[in-house]
Amino acid sequence: MKQLFARARKDGVTNPWIIALTVMLATFMEVLDTSVANVSLPHIAGDLSAGVDESTWVLTSYLVSNAIVLPLTGWLSSVFGRKRFYMTCVAIFTISSFLCGIAPSLGLLVFFRVIQGAGGGALQPISQAILVESFPKNKTGMAMAIYGMGVVVAPIIGPTLGGWITDDYSWHWIFFINIPVGILSLVLTTLLIHDPPYLVRRAIKGQKIDYTGLGLLAVGLGFLQVVLDKGEREDWFGSNFIIWCTILGVVGLVGAVVWELSKKDPIVDFRMLTERNFAIATFTMFMLGFVLYGSTVLLPIFLQTLMGYTALLSGLVLSPGGFATLLILPFVGRLSQKIEARWLVTMGLAITGAALLSMSNFNLDIDFWTALRAWTVSRLGLAILFVPINVMAFYYIPKEKMNNATGLINLARNIGGSVGIANVTTLLARRAQIHQSTLVSHVTPLDAPYQAAIAGTSRFLMQQGSSATQAAQQAQGLIYGNLVRQSTMLAFIDTFWLLGLTFLAMIPLMFLMKTAKPHGASPADLH
Repeated sequence: MKQLFARARKDGVTNPWIIALTVMLATFMEVLDTSVANVSLPHIAGDLSAGVDESTWVLTSYLVSNAIVLPLTGWLSSVFGRKRFYMTCVAIFTISSFLCGIAPSLGLLVFFRVIQGAGGGALQPISQAILVESFPKNKTGMAMAIYGMGVVVAPIIGPTLGGWITDDYSWHWIFFINIPVGILSLVLTTLLIHDPPYLVRRAIKGQKIDYTGLGLLAVGLGFLQVVLDKGEREDWFGSNFIIWCTILGVVGLVGAVVWELSKKDPIVDFRMLTERNFAIATFTMFMLGFVLYGSTVLLPIFLQTLMGYTALLSGLVLSPGGFATLLILPFVGRLSQKIEARWLVTMGLAITGAALLSMSNFNLDIDFWTALRAWTVSRLGLAILFVPINVMAFYYIPKEKMNNATGLINLARNIGGSVGIANVTTLLARRAQIHQSTLVSHVTPLDAPYQAAIAGTSRFLMQQGSSATQAAQQAQGLIYGNLVRQSTMLAFIDTFWLLGLTFLAMIPLMFLMKTAKPHGASPADLH
């Protein structure tokens, strides 16, 4: 073991690839936990004697606490020291995972998920900051490729893995699998990760706790996440609960931005968004989260509700996209060392947009391979996007601000994911209603094709043994059921079309970016 770590450290410097493996262990599991429990909710609800609707707080509670901690990562790292804070978060995440697995009631499970989300919230931005600092500037793309393997692939395989674990073992094991990974991460971090000198100095110097800014940010992000997660289920602004959550969320976020901009040493440095590349990259990352999470929710619903696929079969459609992403990310990392980042982003936007538009041509007769091909191409486009977006974001950011920068851009991706899921589910429901009302207008006794369909279906049912009265009623039910399927199919087409067009519309933004050269030091490194 000593020889192994001796090889990992040469001339007092740890091999960056070993650092990458170390920090991505816990981060992969943390991102996985944002989606791995989705398919297990009916099992959790049944085992803990709760309603399926109540069990959704298992997801919401995690996302809320996760979102609150994300933008605070840079400030907390400077107060406590990044390594110490990172290890504390891994320990909290690991212990709370065990507590989630043994929770005897839904209330306690939700409480432990809040703690788990708070512990896991800092893992993404800290691991990203460590990776950016550990690799030379001309290899930032490779560092982000490694990071992308965790944060892009994990949400894709999460539902499939969660379903397999729940079906073959029990829902408890979707939390227990975090424990050995967390322990290994703590051991490796202790031996291999060290804080850079500027962070050590800031931690020793110490800072006062900004309770006002912390409170406003927690209220704003917490209630925003509740609105996005519960909005469609509560009928959005038809619910007083959603209205009050929205008011509190807006007041908290606006108050937090105003307050932090007035502070000399803010807990979240919103002034970084005045840097053009970082601002555009952060918005692009928001939209990547929007499409990544929105489409990951959309396709399984389509396959299982309209095409009749089992959970396993729909997982087989999605899984190749995850593996393709995993394989292509290292190549994108190498390409980013040769091609300017904004052109790679443009390529990724075009490929993903085109793939999603092709999915808007789906119908109720598509086969397994058609769905698999379109989905895999869309994931390849997202894989091409992730690395250069991060390269663009951090190119002009000095190292001492890296922790704040990674916190903001990860928050943007996560909030984008929540907005994407809320948008997709709402659009699907509303467009299905609109299409259904349009199609129903043709289902009248005066519509000749409708009457012909009723007559033909009734004759067929009577041949199967139904009476004339029963056959007429059954024929109406069958035709109405088909009408509902067709209106839902049209809603899916609209939603895929919107996602594809959204990505294509973002391409002009790339021409507003400043040049980020693939080789050499960035301007931030020269100061």
